[in-house]
Amino acid sequence: MRHIPTLTGLAALAIAATVAGTSAAIAAGPTVDQKVDGVIVVAGSTCTWTNASTSAVPPSALAVDRTTINAPGGNLACSGGITATLNNNPAFTFDDAGAVARTDAIDITGRQSFISCRYKATNLVWDRNGTTRKYTNRAFTATKTSGSFLCPGSVATPAGDASMLFH
Repeated sequence: MRHIPTLTGLAALAIAATVAGTSAAIAAGPTVDQKVDGVIVVAGSTCTWTNASTSAVPPSALAVDRTTINAPGGNLACSGGITATLNNNPAFTFDDAGAVARTDAIDITGRQSFISCRYKATNLVWDRNGTTRKYTNRAFTATKTSGSFLCPGSVATPAGDASMLFH
């Protein structure tokens, strides 16, 4: 039973990892290269990626290319024995006047040991950090779409536990 709390963390980590820069992220510089970095910390584990490709530059609507996040093309990595895979190309829209971004859906599979859990979250909202292109998540809940009976039916990610840095 010791693994159940970790599974909850795994699922939340996997969902948020797809849409994740926390305070550890480097501030966006003057160069714009249609890339995005992400970081998420859940249940003591951290998932990160850098330089994932986007289809445009904010504030234009864009999609994040999952093949540049997932291995072998990307560098998504998690601590604590967790692995994650993004199953979709999340679409983002930006409202600069309102200082928010929105994501249509995130579909993620998380794995720990032999246990696999797939979750989907829809209509995520992100708050912009000042005039940068760093966005921090508002609280969201992801629903299990498949996986082990040990996977929780849904997982909540509190506000501020994920962020993205577009550059």
